[in-house]
Amino acid sequence: MKITILGSGTSTGVPMVGCHCQVCGSTDPRDKRTRASILVESCGQRILVDTSTDLRTQALREGIPHVDAVLLTHTHADHIHGIDDLRGFYFIHRRIIPCYGSPETIQSISDKFAYIFEGLTSEGYSPLLEPFPIEDPFELFGCRVVPVPIKHGSFNATGYRFDDAAYLTDCSEIPEQSLALLEGLELLIIDALRFSPHPNHFNIERALQVAQKLRPRRTLFTHLTHEVRHSDGCQLPAGVEFAYDGMTVEL
Repeated sequence: MKITILGSGTSTGVPMVGCHCQVCGSTDPRDKRTRASILVESCGQRILVDTSTDLRTQALREGIPHVDAVLLTHTHADHIHGIDDLRGFYFIHRRIIPCYGSPETIQSISDKFAYIFEGLTSEGYSPLLEPFPIEDPFELFGCRVVPVPIKHGSFNATGYRFDDAAYLTDCSEIPEQSLALLEGLELLIIDALRFSPHPNHFNIERALQVAQKLRPRRTLFTHLTHEVRHSDGCQLPAGVEFAYDGMTVEL
């Protein structure tokens, strides 16, 4: 299995529009962060987790030739508003892509972007995605996928475990029953927004506490704001790193 960090940034991206802070003006390419998303490659198939606002840029940068499944964590704009960029893949491959998410996420997508699932016959648009509401573990391209319910402030979101790797973006709390789904990880990719606290996200201190509790072999912090320089990673304990756009991990 190979995991690519397509985007490691928060909802504004980094640099942030109109900002001239040290991080937004950084020349370190690892401080240039598009909106959070990952690509999981298993058995030659590609699983996209979230259709971020920067999907087109990410797909071109990484040379993604096709997407074989889409998993959605929740429906905040920075995680779904690139959904229309999937049209390019349809034009080439003429395949409707299976899309997985919690029942409330699938319903919300259907409400916001009905044409994605239904198409627009009068306009000649085909459906792009086929919805599959999921709550229980399932097999996808030889990989066991476990939905992990998490809290994002007062909002429900879904993390995902792929065999021995887990992706928990936009997370402020992991319920006890979900912690049990995260035992024995090789890789944990987790929301660690910034150094200062935030009501709807883990900050770096809280994300470290989760990593210390779960004890994965390797931890990557993602969904980072312009409060965090990549070079600040030298302050992190062994086995913990800041993710960056284009970073790859093979398991």
